[in-house]
Amino acid sequence: MSSYIDLKFINDISSRLSQFKKKGDYLFNFRCPHCGDSKKNRTKARAYFYRVKNDMFFKCHNCSTGQNLANFIKFIDPKLYDEYLLERYKRSAPSTPKPKFDFKPVKFEDRTILDDYKKISELRSTHPARQYLVDRKIPKEHFNKFYLVGEFFKLVEKIKPNSFTVKNDHPRLVIPFYDTTGKLFAFQGRAFGNEQPKYITVKLDESKRKIYGLERVNFQQHIHIVEGPIDSLFVDNCLAMGGADLFFDRVPNDQVTYIFDNEPRNKEIVERMYKVIEKDYNLVVWPEDMRHKDINDMIIAGLDKSEIHDIISTNTCNKLTALTRLNQWKKI
Repeated sequence: MSSYIDLKFINDISSRLSQFKKKGDYLFNFRCPHCGDSKKNRTKARAYFYRVKNDMFFKCHNCSTGQNLANFIKFIDPKLYDEYLLERYKRSAPSTPKPKFDFKPVKFEDRTILDDYKKISELRSTHPARQYLVDRKIPKEHFNKFYLVGEFFKLVEKIKPNSFTVKNDHPRLVIPFYDTTGKLFAFQGRAFGNEQPKYITVKLDESKRKIYGLERVNFQQHIHIVEGPIDSLFVDNCLAMGGADLFFDRVPNDQVTYIFDNEPRNKEIVERMYKVIEKDYNLVVWPEDMRHKDINDMIIAGLDKSEIHDIISTNTCNKLTALTRLNQWKKI
Protein backbone atom coordinates (compact mmCIF):
# COMPACT_ATOMS: atom_id res chain seq x y z
CA MET A 1 0.00 0.00 0.00
CA SER A 2 2.93 2.39 0.73
CA SER A 3 4.29 1.87 -2.83
CA TYR A 4 0.93 2.97 -4.21
CA ILE A 5 1.08 6.18 -2.15
CA ASP A 6 4.70 6.82 -3.18
CA LEU A 7 3.82 6.44 -6.85
CA LYS A 8 0.88 8.77 -6.43
CA PHE A 9 3.06 11.55 -5.01
CA ILE A 10 5.84 10.92 -7.55
CA ASN A 11 3.27 11.53 -10.22
CA ASP A 12 2.22 14.77 -8.47
CA ILE A 13 5.79 16.19 -8.55
CA SER A 14 6.84 14.74 -11.89
CA SER A 15 5.97 17.94 -13.77
CA ARG A 16 8.52 19.83 -11.66
CA LEU A 17 11.37 17.44 -12.52
CA SER A 18 13.26 18.14 -15.73
CA GLN A 19 13.66 15.31 -18.20
CA PHE A 20 11.34 13.09 -16.13
CA LYS A 21 10.89 9.64 -17.68
CA LYS A 22 9.43 6.36 -16.51
CA LYS A 23 11.90 3.54 -16.99
CA GLY A 24 9.97 0.75 -15.31
CA ASP A 25 7.12 0.07 -12.89
CA TYR A 26 9.18 1.36 -9.97
CA LEU A 27 12.05 3.13 -11.71
CA PHE A 28 12.07 6.81 -12.81
CA ASN A 29 14.84 8.97 -14.25
CA PHE A 30 15.18 12.80 -14.24
CA ARG A 31 17.66 15.64 -13.74
CA CYS A 32 18.73 16.10 -10.13
CA PRO A 33 17.16 19.18 -8.50
CA HIS A 34 19.87 19.19 -5.83
CA CYS A 35 22.94 19.61 -8.09
CA GLY A 36 21.25 20.52 -11.34
CA ASP A 37 23.01 17.56 -12.93
CA SER A 38 25.29 18.59 -15.87
CA LYS A 39 25.50 22.33 -16.59
CA LYS A 40 27.12 21.66 -19.94
CA ASN A 41 24.63 19.09 -21.18
CA ARG A 42 20.95 19.97 -20.55
CA THR A 43 19.86 16.48 -21.53
CA LYS A 44 21.93 14.75 -18.88
CA ALA A 45 19.71 13.04 -16.29
CA ARG A 46 21.44 11.05 -13.58
CA ALA A 47 18.88 11.11 -10.77
CA TYR A 48 16.53 8.21 -10.06
CA PHE A 49 13.56 7.06 -8.00
CA TYR A 50 13.77 3.35 -7.25
CA ARG A 51 12.07 0.91 -4.93
CA VAL A 52 13.50 -0.96 -1.97
CA LYS A 53 10.95 -3.42 -0.61
CA ASN A 54 7.76 -1.34 -0.43
CA ASP A 55 9.26 2.15 -0.31
CA MET A 56 10.63 4.50 -2.94
CA PHE A 57 14.01 6.24 -2.65
CA PHE A 58 15.93 8.98 -4.45
CA LYS A 59 19.55 8.72 -5.67
CA CYS A 60 21.67 11.06 -7.81
CA HIS A 61 24.67 9.50 -9.55
CA ASN A 62 26.19 12.92 -10.14
CA CYS A 63 26.23 14.47 -6.63
CA SER A 64 25.70 11.19 -4.76
CA THR A 65 22.75 12.62 -2.82
CA GLY A 66 20.50 9.87 -1.51
CA GLN A 67 17.31 10.10 0.56
CA ASN A 68 13.94 8.55 1.03
CA LEU A 69 11.00 9.89 -0.93
CA ALA A 70 9.60 11.78 2.06
CA ASN A 71 12.70 13.94 2.43
CA PHE A 72 12.89 14.47 -1.30
CA ILE A 73 9.29 15.74 -1.36
CA LYS A 74 10.07 17.95 1.64
CA PHE A 75 12.91 19.52 -0.37
CA ILE A 76 10.66 20.10 -3.40
CA ASP A 77 7.43 21.19 -1.63
CA PRO A 78 7.12 21.39 2.21
CA LYS A 79 3.31 21.65 2.02
CA LEU A 80 3.06 18.58 -0.15
CA TYR A 81 5.37 16.85 2.33
CA ASP A 82 2.77 17.35 5.08
CA GLU A 83 0.11 15.81 2.87
CA TYR A 84 2.40 12.88 2.11
CA LEU A 85 3.04 12.18 5.79
CA LEU A 86 -0.69 12.34 6.58
CA GLU A 87 -1.52 9.98 3.73
CA ARG A 88 1.16 7.50 4.80
CA TYR A 89 -0.06 7.67 8.40
CA LYS A 90 -3.68 7.03 7.47
CA ARG A 91 -2.72 4.07 5.32
CA SER A 92 -0.20 2.49 7.69
CA ALA A 93 -1.85 3.14 11.06
CA PRO A 94 -3.14 -0.10 12.62
CA SER A 95 -6.88 -0.48 12.40
CA THR A 96 -8.57 0.48 15.65
CA PRO A 97 -11.67 -1.45 16.65
CA LYS A 98 -14.78 0.67 16.56
CA PRO A 99 -15.62 1.61 20.15
CA LYS A 100 -18.58 -0.27 21.50
CA PHE A 101 -20.81 1.84 23.66
CA ASP A 102 -22.87 -0.48 25.79
CA PHE A 103 -24.06 1.88 28.47
CA LYS A 104 -27.45 1.10 29.98
CA PRO A 105 -29.78 4.07 30.04
CA VAL A 106 -29.86 5.71 33.42
CA LYS A 107 -33.17 6.88 34.70
CA PHE A 108 -32.82 10.07 36.73
CA GLU A 109 -35.79 10.23 39.04
CA ASP A 110 -37.01 13.49 40.50
CA ARG A 111 -37.09 13.59 44.26
CA THR A 112 -40.60 13.09 45.62
CA ILE A 113 -42.36 13.68 48.92
CA LEU A 114 -42.17 9.92 49.59
CA ASP A 115 -38.38 9.75 49.47
CA ASP A 116 -38.18 10.39 53.22
CA TYR A 117 -40.04 7.15 53.91
CA LYS A 118 -39.00 3.53 53.59
CA LYS A 119 -40.23 1.20 50.90
CA ILE A 120 -41.64 -2.08 52.18
CA SER A 121 -38.80 -3.85 50.35
CA GLU A 122 -36.34 -2.04 52.65
CA LEU A 123 -37.93 -3.27 55.88
CA ARG A 124 -36.73 -6.33 57.77
CA SER A 125 -38.55 -9.56 56.98
CA THR A 126 -40.26 -9.61 60.39
CA HIS A 127 -41.60 -6.07 60.20
CA PRO A 128 -45.43 -6.01 60.57
CA ALA A 129 -45.89 -3.83 57.45
CA ARG A 130 -43.85 -6.25 55.35
CA GLN A 131 -45.69 -9.17 56.86
CA TYR A 132 -48.97 -7.50 55.86
CA LEU A 133 -47.96 -7.82 52.17
CA VAL A 134 -46.80 -11.38 52.72
CA ASP A 135 -50.14 -12.28 54.28
CA ARG A 136 -51.94 -10.82 51.27
CA LYS A 137 -49.70 -12.97 49.05
CA ILE A 138 -48.33 -9.99 47.15
CA PRO A 139 -45.19 -11.14 45.26
CA LYS A 140 -41.89 -9.80 46.62
CA GLU A 141 -41.05 -8.15 43.29
CA HIS A 142 -43.85 -5.68 44.02
CA PHE A 143 -42.70 -4.76 47.55
CA ASN A 144 -40.81 -1.73 46.22
CA LYS A 145 -44.10 -0.29 44.96
CA PHE A 146 -45.30 0.36 48.54
CA TYR A 147 -44.17 2.68 51.34
CA LEU A 148 -44.68 2.69 55.09
CA VAL A 149 -45.69 6.09 56.48
CA GLY A 150 -45.79 6.15 60.26
CA GLU A 151 -47.84 9.35 60.58
CA PHE A 152 -49.96 9.41 57.48
CA PHE A 153 -52.00 12.54 58.21
CA LYS A 154 -48.84 14.47 59.04
CA LEU A 155 -47.74 13.70 55.47
CA VAL A 156 -51.11 14.79 54.09
CA GLU A 157 -50.92 18.03 56.09
CA LYS A 158 -47.72 18.97 54.22
CA ILE A 159 -49.58 18.80 50.93
CA LYS A 160 -53.12 19.83 51.82
CA PRO A 161 -53.20 21.73 55.11
CA ASN A 162 -56.42 21.46 57.13
CA SER A 163 -57.83 18.72 54.90
CA PHE A 164 -58.46 16.35 57.81
CA THR A 165 -59.23 16.72 61.50
CA VAL A 166 -57.59 13.76 63.20
CA LYS A 167 -57.09 13.19 66.91
CA ASN A 168 -54.87 10.15 66.65
CA ASP A 169 -52.56 9.87 63.68
CA HIS A 170 -51.58 6.34 62.63
CA PRO A 171 -49.42 4.46 60.13
CA ARG A 172 -50.69 3.51 56.69
CA LEU A 173 -49.53 1.55 53.69
CA VAL A 174 -48.89 4.14 50.99
CA ILE A 175 -49.34 3.29 47.31
CA PRO A 176 -47.84 5.82 44.85
CA PHE A 177 -49.61 6.75 41.61
CA TYR A 178 -47.31 7.61 38.68
CA ASP A 179 -48.21 9.00 35.27
CA THR A 180 -46.99 7.58 31.95
CA THR A 181 -43.65 9.40 32.34
CA GLY A 182 -43.05 7.95 35.80
CA LYS A 183 -43.82 11.17 37.67
CA LEU A 184 -45.60 10.89 41.02
CA PHE A 185 -48.96 12.67 40.87
CA ALA A 186 -50.92 11.06 43.74
CA PHE A 187 -50.73 8.47 46.50
CA GLN A 188 -53.19 6.34 48.39
CA GLY A 189 -53.03 5.54 52.08
CA ARG A 190 -54.48 2.14 52.98
CA ALA A 191 -55.36 1.40 56.61
CA PHE A 192 -53.70 -1.59 58.23
CA GLY A 193 -56.61 -2.07 60.65
CA ASN A 194 -60.15 -0.76 61.06
CA GLU A 195 -59.27 2.92 60.70
CA GLN A 196 -61.73 4.90 58.64
CA PRO A 197 -61.82 5.76 55.88
CA LYS A 198 -60.07 2.59 54.78
CA TYR A 199 -58.60 4.27 51.69
CA ILE A 200 -57.52 7.89 51.36
CA THR A 201 -56.18 9.08 48.01
CA VAL A 202 -54.29 12.38 47.91
CA LYS A 203 -53.57 14.19 44.63
CA LEU A 204 -50.40 16.19 44.09
CA ASP A 205 -51.68 17.27 40.67
CA GLU A 206 -55.38 18.05 40.59
CA SER A 207 -55.47 18.01 36.79
CA LYS A 208 -54.86 14.25 36.66
CA ARG A 209 -57.37 11.46 37.15
CA LYS A 210 -56.77 8.92 39.91
CA ILE A 211 -55.52 6.05 37.75
CA TYR A 212 -53.03 3.55 39.13
CA GLY A 213 -50.50 1.73 36.93
CA LEU A 214 -50.09 4.21 34.06
CA GLU A 215 -46.29 3.97 34.17
CA ARG A 216 -46.26 0.29 33.22
CA VAL A 217 -49.38 -0.35 31.11
CA ASN A 218 -49.02 -1.02 27.38
CA PHE A 219 -51.67 0.96 25.50
CA GLN A 220 -51.13 -1.14 22.37
CA GLN A 221 -52.43 -4.27 24.09
CA HIS A 222 -55.74 -5.21 25.69
CA ILE A 223 -56.21 -3.30 28.95
CA HIS A 224 -57.92 -4.57 32.10
CA ILE A 225 -59.30 -2.11 34.63
CA VAL A 226 -59.98 -3.10 38.24
CA GLU A 227 -61.00 -1.12 41.31
CA GLY A 228 -58.02 -1.44 43.66
CA PRO A 229 -54.28 -0.99 43.05
CA ILE A 230 -53.39 -4.25 44.82
CA ASP A 231 -55.83 -6.22 42.65
CA SER A 232 -54.14 -4.78 39.54
CA LEU A 233 -50.87 -6.52 40.43
CA PHE A 234 -52.42 -9.93 39.71
CA VAL A 235 -53.87 -9.15 36.27
CA ASP A 236 -51.86 -8.65 33.08
CA ASN A 237 -51.68 -5.13 31.61
CA CYS A 238 -53.95 -3.71 34.26
CA LEU A 239 -54.94 -0.32 35.64
CA ALA A 240 -56.85 0.52 38.81
CA MET A 241 -59.62 3.11 38.98
CA GLY A 242 -58.53 4.52 42.31
CA GLY A 243 -62.08 4.88 43.61
CA ALA A 244 -63.57 6.85 40.71
CA ASP A 245 -65.27 6.27 37.36
CA LEU A 246 -62.76 5.64 34.62
CA PHE A 247 -63.76 5.68 30.98
CA PHE A 248 -60.96 5.56 28.48
CA ASP A 249 -60.91 7.61 25.30
CA ARG A 250 -57.31 6.70 24.44
CA VAL A 251 -58.03 3.24 23.06
CA PRO A 252 -60.98 1.55 21.27
CA ASN A 253 -63.75 0.42 23.62
CA ASP A 254 -63.40 -3.23 22.63
CA GLN A 255 -59.76 -3.11 23.78
CA VAL A 256 -60.79 -2.51 27.41
CA THR A 257 -62.29 -4.90 29.98
CA TYR A 258 -63.69 -3.65 33.31
CA ILE A 259 -63.46 -5.89 36.38
CA PHE A 260 -65.42 -4.67 39.40
CA ASP A 261 -65.40 -6.17 42.87
CA ASN A 262 -67.74 -9.08 43.43
CA GLU A 263 -70.35 -7.14 45.43
CA PRO A 264 -73.75 -7.61 43.77
CA ARG A 265 -75.55 -5.86 46.63
CA ASN A 266 -73.44 -2.72 46.27
CA LYS A 267 -75.70 -0.28 44.41
CA GLU A 268 -72.82 2.03 43.47
CA ILE A 269 -70.88 -0.81 41.83
CA VAL A 270 -73.97 -2.04 39.99
CA GLU A 271 -74.67 1.45 38.62
CA ARG A 272 -71.10 1.76 37.38
CA MET A 273 -71.33 -1.62 35.68
CA TYR A 274 -74.46 -0.47 33.83
CA LYS A 275 -72.53 2.59 32.63
CA VAL A 276 -69.77 0.36 31.29
CA ILE A 277 -72.28 -1.68 29.29
CA GLU A 278 -73.93 1.50 28.02
CA LYS A 279 -70.60 2.74 26.66
CA ASP A 280 -69.93 -0.59 24.87
CA TYR A 281 -66.94 -1.69 26.95
CA ASN A 282 -66.25 -5.31 27.89
CA LEU A 283 -67.35 -6.27 31.39
CA VAL A 284 -66.61 -9.16 33.73
CA VAL A 285 -69.73 -10.43 35.50
CA TRP A 286 -68.58 -12.84 38.19
CA PRO A 287 -70.14 -16.33 38.23
CA GLU A 288 -72.82 -17.07 40.82
CA ASP A 289 -70.60 -19.50 42.74
CA MET A 290 -67.83 -16.89 43.25
CA ARG A 291 -67.79 -16.01 46.95
CA HIS A 292 -64.63 -13.90 47.15
CA LYS A 293 -65.04 -10.11 47.18
CA ASP A 294 -62.10 -9.14 44.99
CA ILE A 295 -59.10 -10.52 43.13
CA ASN A 296 -56.72 -10.25 46.07
CA ASP A 297 -59.16 -12.26 48.21
CA MET A 298 -59.15 -14.92 45.49
CA ILE A 299 -55.35 -15.05 45.64
CA ILE A 300 -55.39 -15.34 49.44
CA ALA A 301 -57.94 -18.15 49.14
CA GLY A 302 -55.49 -20.15 47.03
CA LEU A 303 -56.27 -19.32 43.39
CA ASP A 304 -53.25 -18.52 41.28
CA LYS A 305 -52.87 -15.83 38.64
CA SER A 306 -53.53 -18.16 35.70
CA GLU A 307 -56.74 -19.45 37.27
CA ILE A 308 -57.96 -15.90 37.81
CA HIS A 309 -57.21 -15.05 34.18
CA ASP A 310 -59.24 -18.07 33.10
CA ILE A 311 -62.20 -16.94 35.23
CA ILE A 312 -61.93 -13.40 33.83
CA SER A 313 -61.75 -14.65 30.24
CA THR A 314 -64.70 -17.01 30.68
CA ASN A 315 -66.91 -14.36 32.27
CA THR A 316 -66.14 -11.40 30.00
CA CYS A 317 -69.11 -10.17 27.99
CA ASN A 318 -70.59 -7.01 26.47
CA LYS A 319 -73.76 -5.40 25.14
CA LEU A 320 -76.96 -7.48 25.50
CA THR A 321 -75.18 -10.50 26.97
CA ALA A 322 -73.54 -8.33 29.63
CA LEU A 323 -76.85 -6.63 30.41
CA THR A 324 -78.65 -9.96 30.84
CA ARG A 325 -75.94 -11.38 33.09
CA LEU A 326 -75.73 -8.21 35.17
CA ASN A 327 -79.48 -8.27 35.76
CA GLN A 328 -79.14 -11.80 37.12
CA TRP A 329 -75.91 -11.16 39.08
CA LYS A 330 -77.24 -8.19 41.06
CA LYS A 331 -79.97 -10.43 42.54
CA ILE A 332 -77.52 -12.89 44.07
